[in-house]
Amino acid sequence: MIISRTLGHPVEKSPKMSSSYRGRAFDRQQRILHHVRSEGRAVVSEIADLFAISPATLRRDLRTLEAQRLIVRSYGAFYPTDIGRHETPVIHRRKARTEERLAIAEAAVSLMADVETVFLDEGALPEDLVAPMGKLQRLTVVTRSLTVAAELGRQTDHDVIVVGGRLRPTTMGTVDRWATDMLAELNVDLAIMGANGVSLERGLTTPDPAVAQAKAAAMVAARQSALLCEHTRFGVTAFAKFADVSELTWIVTGTRLSRTTAQRYSAEGPRVLRV
Repeated sequence: MIISRTLGHPVEKSPKMSSSYRGRAFDRQQRILHHVRSEGRAVVSEIADLFAISPATLRRDLRTLEAQRLIVRSYGAFYPTDIGRHETPVIHRRKARTEERLAIAEAAVSLMADVETVFLDEGALPEDLVAPMGKLQRLTVVTRSLTVAAELGRQTDHDVIVVGGRLRPTTMGTVDRWATDMLAELNVDLAIMGANGVSLERGLTTPDPAVAQAKAAAMVAARQSALLCEHTRFGVTAFAKFADVSELTWIVTGTRLSRTTAQRYSAEGPRVLRV
């Protein structure tokens, strides 16, 4: 509000275009938030280029979204605080790859050195394993992900078994009774799993109950299991639980997860590899 005085009397004047400015700022912030949620993460330079925003305006928008607890900054990137409720579409996963994800993938491939059968979950991190798996001896790979199956067939000579079921276009993974029934008939040496959230209290979680059922069936089919998880997923809880932390053999994550937090998770049973 602006107060001016005319003949000694205060007169209220509304700032010109203040409501329209607030409206534009809100719309812009919602677009930024949608982008961060869709991509799973975003860096400042990328947002500025995408929306043609000045550095000063962008800083204000990001501070506003942080103050509303809609995004959080970590190591120079921004992540949605409700990351466990949103699934990153397949089309965004490859360009969202980070050094942390690639390091996790390399470490996870080393776990396959002495196995013959592997289950690869749907999700960003399991998809990152495809290229480094090309150096392994021939394996039998079971997957619910059509993306993983297609890339394995194109880049490696592994035997690939695709689990049937209803296809979810967002993730290109199969679910429902056909998927769980098929997994119940299989026995694999190692299951490589992904999750939208992992916490000591609520376990491994994902937004969709149908996905949770399929993930749980894969865990049961496996002799050992490894969760691949970026540091931003710890302490996050999504809607549907599919396993307890204690059911895991390994957790493979980045060094951005603190040693203290890693020790708390390893106390539940799994070996935590920070890479």
